Amino acid sequence: MRRIMMAATFTLALGACGVSQQQEVELGTNYAAQVEQQLPIVNDPEVNRYINVLGDSLARLADARDLDWRFRVVDSKEVNAFAIPGGFIYINRGLIERTQNMSQVAGVLGHEIAHVTERHSVQQMQKAQGANLGVTLACVLTRVCDGQLASTAINVAGGALFAKFSRGDEAEADQEGVRNVVRAGIHPDGIPEMFEILLAERQRNPGGLEAWFSTHPGEEDRIKATRAQIAGIDPAILRQLRRDSPNFQSFKRRLQSLPPSPEPKTSGQ
Repeated sequence: MRRIMMAATFTLALGACGVSQQQEVELGTNYAAQVEQQLPIVNDPEVNRYINVLGDSLARLADARDLDWRFRVVDSKEVNAFAIPGGFIYINRGLIERTQNMSQVAGVLGHEIAHVTERHSVQQMQKAQGANLGVTLACVLTRVCDGQLASTAINVAGGALFAKFSRGDEAEADQEGVRNVVRAGIHPDGIPEMFEILLAERQRNPGGLEAWFSTHPGEEDRIKATRAQIAGIDPAILRQLRRDSPNFQSFKRRLQSLPPSPEPKTSGQ
């Protein structure tokens, strides 16, 4: 109880003074360590090198705060991607395997990068209410709790904080995602194309993409909005942007050559 009281006090202090960049990075670093203990991460050097090179090419032009960005491929056949404050981006193998070209993966990364640069996760933390938030923040920033309590707090509260953004946040991340890929010399059509691929698969298999659609709502409207935004870009600029590369296709083949993704753990495992 004393630890929970300390956590609640710490949360009130954060709400009063805001979350600094240093706090955001520390929060993200500790949360990412918990995530990587619980999720299977692809450790293949070639896969990791490519996803970080591609991610860095986007982030270094999008990030005015000079964060130390890290990009990870989650070894899961589920379709999803998510961002953690401080510059930690995760994209599931199942999502990459459904892409057709480099611009589609770049679009996903550009979108998730925007969630960090626009501080959507931090804003969610500041708006959230209740003891779970206090426990989560105190666990990862002050280490007042340990072991199973910390893990449980992050699983329960952290999932809600970092996984589900509002439609307004998603729309803003889409807009910034388009700008992020264009700045990096990549064609933004990959963003609406990715939505279209996933919507088509959802129609064939309605229950197969629950993770993605529960955390990335309003895909139909987002296709229209991003197509309209792209239509406003000078066609001469668009003609110069890359859609694919031999390195991306090699990366995808390498990923597909790895052993199959492990089955998701059940609550009893």
